[in-house]
Amino acid sequence: MRRARLALAVTAAALLSVACGGDDGDDSSAAPSDEAAAETTEPADAPTGTVTVLAAASLTESFEALADQLGDDYPDLEIVYSFGPSSGLVEQLLSGAPADVLATADTNTMDDAVAGGVVDGEPRIFARNTLALAVPAGNPGNVTGLADLANPDLRIAICEPQVPCGGAAQRLLDAAGVTAAPDTLTTDVKEAASLVALGEADAALIYLTDAAAEGDAVETIDVPETDQVVNDYPVALLTDAPNPEGAQAVVDAITGEPGQTILGEAGFLAP
Repeated sequence: MRRARLALAVTAAALLSVACGGDDGDDSSAAPSDEAAAETTEPADAPTGTVTVLAAASLTESFEALADQLGDDYPDLEIVYSFGPSSGLVEQLLSGAPADVLATADTNTMDDAVAGGVVDGEPRIFARNTLALAVPAGNPGNVTGLADLANPDLRIAICEPQVPCGGAAQRLLDAAGVTAAPDTLTTDVKEAASLVALGEADAALIYLTDAAAEGDAVETIDVPETDQVVNDYPVALLTDAPNPEGAQAVVDAITGEPGQTILGEAGFLAP
């Protein structure tokens, strides 16, 4: 009888221990708190699906970094980029290419998109950019200023005049009274920057942000007139956007945080 009572007592103690959560406050099996659950649960109205963004080539590094950030914030949102010359992107839209968001490197190309009826609402300026006179590391052509762009003995690269970097380059040259003699007219600013970085051009007029993106492969020559030529970068939702909710979330990120921080770190000027 005494052994039976002892067994019952031991069993009861074991059951009480299990009910109280184990030894010495071990709560590893406890349910997560409301706060912890909130941190791991995506908001019910979080954007989802795929958002296609047509963006100026000069935005490549910044927008890719933004996509990484948004991927952390919205795991069910996928951003697909198409980078290129702004004028070419607008031509694609006017020809019926499907997309959700357009970001151009100047207001002229965005105005063409607005006139073509493919933009929904008012475009918003989200950044500004200036040009730089870029040369390969070590400056093998001994370039000292814009006047050297007229030197036929140097290999010069400038963007085609219909794309924003080419239009800005022409305004800069006009301000300095220089008639350039380019050997190569590039389709976008990334092509011009690459020619300089590879040493295939002695100098090029590219955006300051693209010169910075090339790192130590490119140097810049101070040109006072660059302050007179600044490109505004607008972004807009598109009329037939397949994913308008996701598109709005991307535009909000570009014009707010974290987009403005990322763009500022890349060297873009605030709008």
